Amino acid sequence: MSKNYRNIAVVSLSTIGSRLLGLARDIMIFAALGASLWNSAFILAFTLPNLFRRLLGEGALTSAVVPVFSDVLEQRGKPAAFEFFNQVLLRVAVLLFGTVVVGIVLVACLNIFGLLQGRWSLGADLSVWLLPYMIFICLAAIISAGLNVLGRFAIPACTPVLLNLAMIAALSAGWFLEASQARFVYLLCGGVLVGGLLQLALPAWDLFRQGWRPKLTTESSEELESVWALFLPGLMGAAILQINILVSRLLAYTLDESAVSVLYLASRLMELPLGVFTIAVVTVFFPLLAKAVSNKDKAEFAGSFSKGMRLVLAISVPAGVGLAVLGDPILGLLFKWGAFEANDVAATVPLLAIYGIGLPFYSAATFATRGLHARKDMVTPVRIAIVCLITNALAGVILMQLLGAAGLAIANVVAAIVQASMLWRALARSVPAMKVAAMGKAALQIVVAAFAMGCFCWLAVWLSAEFLSLGDRAQDVVLVVMGVPAGALLYFGVLALFRFEELADLKTLFVQKFLGR
Repeated sequence: MSKNYRNIAVVSLSTIGSRLLGLARDIMIFAALGASLWNSAFILAFTLPNLFRRLLGEGALTSAVVPVFSDVLEQRGKPAAFEFFNQVLLRVAVLLFGTVVVGIVLVACLNIFGLLQGRWSLGADLSVWLLPYMIFICLAAIISAGLNVLGRFAIPACTPVLLNLAMIAALSAGWFLEASQARFVYLLCGGVLVGGLLQLALPAWDLFRQGWRPKLTTESSEELESVWALFLPGLMGAAILQINILVSRLLAYTLDESAVSVLYLASRLMELPLGVFTIAVVTVFFPLLAKAVSNKDKAEFAGSFSKGMRLVLAISVPAGVGLAVLGDPILGLLFKWGAFEANDVAATVPLLAIYGIGLPFYSAATFATRGLHARKDMVTPVRIAIVCLITNALAGVILMQLLGAAGLAIANVVAAIVQASMLWRALARSVPAMKVAAMGKAALQIVVAAFAMGCFCWLAVWLSAEFLSLGDRAQDVVLVVMGVPAGALLYFGVLALFRFEELADLKTLFVQKFLGR
């Protein structure tokens, strides 16, 4: 196994492990807190440091630092590269520390003057506890990016596992102490802070072993200016996406005590196939798209994009149908524990169905965005993201009045449909061979196969309810453990009958993603 494939295997296994631990963490959180105000307030407060993590840590800043750090490393060696790295870290640390202080002071002032009442006051109080996590995780993400440039992948890939383990430990302590929901939440905040500190300490230690020494340096450089030049345009696109998430959760928080919790849970389940499978396709095909652009080969670009999009749809359409049809048993099996009761499952099921319908559009938008990035078009995705932000906000405000939390979920999906359509149209203008009509045959095959799978799963749910004298939990187990694999086999069987072109590629993709060979 080559070094590259070993790295793929390490990152893939760490991603899967982190996703599974994240799922276990969420199960424990909802078992302890249900869809209560405490859970909704925690999710809203945790959104703020995660927003900055995506902006400054894993998003635009990391993307700007990596190529410059790599250039300095190759041209001038490790000492100069680490000097540049310290310049970036100091400025980011000052920015983060200042942001946290301003946020804490602002929340304190709002509370002192009585401008926050009820659940808004609770959400603000929890945000004070969680804002320092932003410092740890953003610095950790930048250090991890530096390690990746040095060819060190294992420890950076494991850092999300540390956060999940720390939060699980905090939740376990709450169960052991038979804590109230209020105490559970504050233990959880402590777990987040400990996890964030571990996420920073471990990669910092590994980078230290590679020769890095932290140093306060106020000097500037041309490389630092290059980072800001790359960072600011990327920041706009990333900020719009994160503001979209924040707007949806703020709107949900105005509805009732449980809306944020159930919307979060439905979106998290939708993100599982999106985060693992769609990103796998993007990872494999993005270099092919970029190479075709470098060679000025529009036919190769169109062919690679179409093949990648067929794979994205072949994975996301049946996954979305499965979430929509089997949402009740999936939620019942995974989350109907402790404080998360049958009525909470019932409230989440329609939201999961809505997000299931939207999953193919989220996936298509993700892949199409990378298609434009491969063509070095960073502006168009930002413009489209602004349109989607406005669409989501306006549709959310209107539909939440009529449908509550379901209206917000529908608004999210409408924005995703608009985004996917506009991105594809932008690509088709520059590469006519990529028009939607060219996907017609493959899309029809996927839809028919997914429809057959959906009918089979719906029939299984109906038959089990009518003829199986099992308890709710046992019935959920049967439907998920047996129904999901059987439905998947039927789906791929229908595609095989249609002689779907990408069946072999699907197999190759999964081997590369999960086995690293």
